[in-house]
Amino acid sequence: MNQLLQEAFEKAAGLPQAEQNRLARFLLAELESERRWAELFDSSESEDFLERLADEALSEHRAGRTLPLKTEEL
Repeated sequence: MNQLLQEAFEKAAGLPQAEQNRLARFLLAELESERRWAELFDSSESEDFLERLADEALSEHRAGRTLPLKTEEL
């Protein structure tokens, strides 16, 4: 375990039990989510799917059916 993670766990150990449980559930869910995303992106099927989506998006853009992203409105 690296120093930063050790520090985070030490601080978390000082939280009330309910907060520790909430944090633990959050961390476990995040780790599981990351594992699932990595698994999805590692497959050749997802690579093909993402390529098709990219081609479709470029076609839509070239056909003038897209709008600029207004980040200030997000």
